[in-house]
Amino acid sequence: MHMYDLIMKKRNGGHLSEEEIRYMVKGFTQGEIPDYQMAAMLMAIYYKGMNQEETLALTMEMAYSGEFMDLSAIHGVKVDKHSTGGVGDKATLVVGPMVAACGVPVAKMSGRGLGHTGGTIDKLESLEGFRTALGEEEFIHQVNNIHMALASQTVNLAPADKKIYALRDVTATVDSIPLIASSIMSKKLASGADAIVLDVKVGSGAFMKEEKSAIALAQEMIRIGIGAGRDMVAVITDMDEPLGYAVGNALEVKEAIETLDGGGSKDLLELSYVLGSYMLLKAKRTESLEEARAMLEEAVESKRALKKFKEFVKSQGGSLECVENTSKFPKPSIVMDVLADSSGFVEKINASQVGRVAMILGGGRATKESQLDLKVGVVLHKKVGDKVEKEDCIATLYANDLEQLKEAKELLEKSYSFSIRPTSKNILIKWIVTKNGARKA
Repeated sequence: MHMYDLIMKKRNGGHLSEEEIRYMVKGFTQGEIPDYQMAAMLMAIYYKGMNQEETLALTMEMAYSGEFMDLSAIHGVKVDKHSTGGVGDKATLVVGPMVAACGVPVAKMSGRGLGHTGGTIDKLESLEGFRTALGEEEFIHQVNNIHMALASQTVNLAPADKKIYALRDVTATVDSIPLIASSIMSKKLASGADAIVLDVKVGSGAFMKEEKSAIALAQEMIRIGIGAGRDMVAVITDMDEPLGYAVGNALEVKEAIETLDGGGSKDLLELSYVLGSYMLLKAKRTESLEEARAMLEEAVESKRALKKFKEFVKSQGGSLECVENTSKFPKPSIVMDVLADSSGFVEKINASQVGRVAMILGGGRATKESQLDLKVGVVLHKKVGDKVEKEDCIATLYANDLEQLKEAKELLEKSYSFSIRPTSKNILIKWIVTKNGARKA
């Protein structure tokens, strides 16, 4: 078998066999197939696509290229939740404790972020002392003890995906549904969950800009998951404006805590209820979404979800000082309010540009080597549909550098669009996708 022949086969629209995909993934991971040949194959896949059998085979080969987590020692059905990524997306920090407070094990492996802000792991490290590197035995013990643990992905989790993604990133082949789906699902399958709830973002701040593409990606991931014996559901959610108000690592943790305490943003809480309800349903904790939601609402109203978050932070070595009093989160050296220059209604907020604002301030990584400033970011005070008077504060910027602040302020002001007429709120939950198809939420 030769890589040259496989490239030609795919270039001409042929379908690769499971054996051929195994040869390709194993050879590239072990350094036997050079970058230039794999780059040619990725471009062929980009243009010719992959059928369901090929995509599942690629996913499984990447999943089994390294460690495969065995969570069988954890009691109950293990349900994972995965977001395709968005601006201000801190839902894991809210839905995790809510679901754990209802007795369902939340055993989650997360990565670090590359983009406008850090990933969930980076965000949690804004809590002093918080440990994300947990051994497998400690991880399993903690989930069995308090129903929740969140650890950083091991270096050897789906290493083939890491190597292939690095090449996709520099060859303009990221934007391919089979390659996106297999990349996400290889890590989810290797993480050992029994069921997976997907939060597929769509809009200006998401990878998928159109609903049609988001649904197609969700359907592809569901087919992969079912083919691998997992129980699956996907929720298509809005990312035409940031989720919640805060964008920035420590700022997002602060907002998540406030949301668990009964404050925070309504859209973040609503998304957490929807995702959490499906997690409880997939975990066989309840037989209806209505009952699941009622359980989650009770967990928040009784403060059991907030108590669970505190248990989780304490178990992983984090300080509870800021959790007990969010005003004690460390602040950067510069805090600046951004004021509206006219009256009206917020018509649109470009989520992608707001994400860029946080990145300019130092809250995100331009490259994997970039160092994050966990204190910086932006907190929005006005969102789509809100009425604004001239000189109202529409947002607050948190920065440590005056030049970065100036650039960020200019971009933030451009991110807002106003109307003289009342405008409608964005629809947060758009579609529900299952093995039986997609339906409007």
